[in-house]
Amino acid sequence: MNIEIPDFSLVVLLGASGSGKSTFAAKHFLPTEVLSSDHFRALVSDDEASQDATGDAFDALQYLAAIRLRRRRLVVIDATNVQEGARKPLLELAQRFHAVPVAIALDVPERVCHDRNRGRTNRDFGKHVVERHARELRRSLRNLRREGFRHVYHLGGEEQIANLTITRAPLWTDKRDVTGPFDLIGDVHGCYDELSELLTRLEYAPDAANVWRHPAGRRLLFLGDLVDRGPKIVETATLVMDAVEAGAALCVPGNHDNKLMRALQGRSVQITHGLGDSLAQIEALPEPEREAFRARFVAFVDGLVSHLWLDGGRLVAAHAGMKEEMQGRASGRVRDFALYGETTGETDEFGLPVRWDWAAEYRGKAVVVYGHTPVPGPPQWLNNTLNIDTGCVFGGALSALRWPEKEIVSIHARAVYAASLAPPAGDGRPLLGAGGARGAAISEQWRHDDLLNIGDFTGRRVIETRLAGNVLVAEGNAAAALEVMSRFAAHPRWLLYLPPTMSPVETSKTEEWLEHPAEAFAYYAGKGIERVVCQEKHMGSRAVLIVCRDAQAARARFGANDGERGAILTRTGRPFFEDASLADAFLSEVARALEAANLWDELETDWCCLDAELMPWNAKAQGLLREQYAPVAAAGRAAVEAELNAARSAAMRGIAGAEKIAEQLQVRLADIESYAVAYARYCWEVRSLTDLKLAPFHLLAVEGRTLLDRDHIWHIETLARLAAQSPLFQITDTLEVDTSDAASRQAGITWWERKTGAGGEGMVVKPRDFLPQRVGGRGRGCQPAVKVRGREYLRIIYGPAYTEPENLTRLRERGLGAKRALASKEFALGVEGLERFVQREPLRRVHECAFGVLALESEPVDPRL
Repeated sequence: MNIEIPDFSLVVLLGASGSGKSTFAAKHFLPTEVLSSDHFRALVSDDEASQDATGDAFDALQYLAAIRLRRRRLVVIDATNVQEGARKPLLELAQRFHAVPVAIALDVPERVCHDRNRGRTNRDFGKHVVERHARELRRSLRNLRREGFRHVYHLGGEEQIANLTITRAPLWTDKRDVTGPFDLIGDVHGCYDELSELLTRLEYAPDAANVWRHPAGRRLLFLGDLVDRGPKIVETATLVMDAVEAGAALCVPGNHDNKLMRALQGRSVQITHGLGDSLAQIEALPEPEREAFRARFVAFVDGLVSHLWLDGGRLVAAHAGMKEEMQGRASGRVRDFALYGETTGETDEFGLPVRWDWAAEYRGKAVVVYGHTPVPGPPQWLNNTLNIDTGCVFGGALSALRWPEKEIVSIHARAVYAASLAPPAGDGRPLLGAGGARGAAISEQWRHDDLLNIGDFTGRRVIETRLAGNVLVAEGNAAAALEVMSRFAAHPRWLLYLPPTMSPVETSKTEEWLEHPAEAFAYYAGKGIERVVCQEKHMGSRAVLIVCRDAQAARARFGANDGERGAILTRTGRPFFEDASLADAFLSEVARALEAANLWDELETDWCCLDAELMPWNAKAQGLLREQYAPVAAAGRAAVEAELNAARSAAMRGIAGAEKIAEQLQVRLADIESYAVAYARYCWEVRSLTDLKLAPFHLLAVEGRTLLDRDHIWHIETLARLAAQSPLFQITDTLEVDTSDAASRQAGITWWERKTGAGGEGMVVKPRDFLPQRVGGRGRGCQPAVKVRGREYLRIIYGPAYTEPENLTRLRERGLGAKRALASKEFALGVEGLERFVQREPLRRVHECAFGVLALESEPVDPRL
């Protein structure tokens, strides 16, 4: 005998003590799936036969069962369960987590139970216990379905139990193995002509059997409400039924479909909301055709499941939506939610029920596509959900979502077929594709995301990234980042990217250098990367620019509603300039240069994200200069000059050793003067926009895509075009080096020596490819870039006297492991945030990545590295 159970279910074993439940469970289920009352008695009392521990044992058992069910794992309850009171809390658990409750009763002769119990030292109780269990089991068998068990299996006798096999089947909502591609279509409501036009636009066509099919094998997926209100109910329903039965389409039921089914079954329903139109059109059919349609439609809708969980769990299709905790599960509440959504119990000014905005609170990974409530204008993404009911029957449009492309295709209604109590679905806005358009109204997502939920950013966080897997943010680091974000950062709408920290090159092996290009070339050669780019390192402040073509584009894409056209951010997400007028003038000039270089049109975008260095250094680092560098130089100069004068005076008096001390102090004074010169060369007075210089080196993202597939030479050469259009821009000099060629490496070293000898900060060495591929497995953990700073610049970082031999010896012991780990994680987070933004994920998901970078920055790593 074989029985089939859903692969997500709560299996309750019933049977007298000694009936073999534990043996049965061990044979048919994984050890992790079985929760035994005996085992939990032992856990709480060290004695599995301790009856006074039963209450605590079952509390613990039900707690763990709840966790497993919440995680969508099968649970088997191994206990006698012969009393209705014991089964009731288990059924409540199944209902709470929308698991299918299954009862398996092991009904064996009492003498067998007695014999087994006599062989167990911890089962020293009388026959009356087994007799009572057997009576209660027989009494229970009659009522298990009435109690709420969906499947009941009564196994009578040892032979039937021994020969039993169990197979598991996916729940009827679980279609994760169905991968598409799909074309999901919103509420049709009998608009057959618009449906035919939409299918043609999607490149479907009827075959010889009049089934609409796609030449590339795409599948249609109808989101319900095929009927009521529209002019061609029968034709619409027939088209969908033909396609579903032929395997060319899938369908979920809508509340209107369900209501028409019940009406055709003769059940009592109110003839409202367009049902009369459907019944009249069906009634107008010739009698044989009418009865055939009636029977077919009833069977069709009755066979539809509440929702579909598709494409490896990445897509959910439901008529009215689906909460995360209900996806891929089955219960009456799941079906009701799929058909009707959730209401608050109130009615609006039009007498319609006020619906709970479940999508505003949705945090699931799966994309949920639904309909039910008509929305005006183009469908808009909200928290990974999309309502594609654009009210065709009310004069709006019939819309489809192409999956996985996420492209929206819409057909305008040919007429207004029904009047709505609420304002008409079509409000005059143009129906657009998913990419939006210039001048579009602020999106629903941006309106919703204008204020983020602190609960999405507190506590221990695990951020999933494509490049580095899961990045862990500790609770303390999250608290530090939250302080920065809540008090100092720019508006979250602009925080789509924060740049990573950068690790320095490994410490040089030569005596006179702390950092040298030879180690950078050797590092990448060791990773199997031959082509690297040496990029001039400007001594300024890192700046991320979000630049929009105009304020209209900023409103449409970023939700900016105060005339902003972008943002200039520091590495920590703060506004770069305190003067808003200077920031606006700066962004306007960048936008103008992009226009003059024809990059807006060439890149087909109205916004872009730039990574750059903004000079001079003191434009942002005035506080650092005033409070650290200048005081160190002044105090050092004053102290050493006083000591030097004293030493010289002592030497003139013939004091032994004074002359040598004076020589040492002279060297220290020269170091201090070099220190002052080193930072001063990077500073100049800033009075207006004309005193600033911007050296952009990454064009990170534009509308609809990142540009991380382009190599660094492309980025530099493309951005160099801006310098021809505006004096604001400075070109970043570069040199390509072959790490496998000694002459090429030496050319790179000479280039660096020339740059640093002329007062430059140094260079950054990067693989030519923005995202380098692993070569023979050696690319694992490859740094996106390493910096090689010049000898004099390092004097600013490590102090005036860092070049003294004893100081260099000590500094060579610096460790780079923590810094490199941070650089890799932050780089992965930056890329992840950009990719989420261009894919139009919710702002909280984009903001999470910038938040993660800031949180990691609070790690205790030597700031001089």
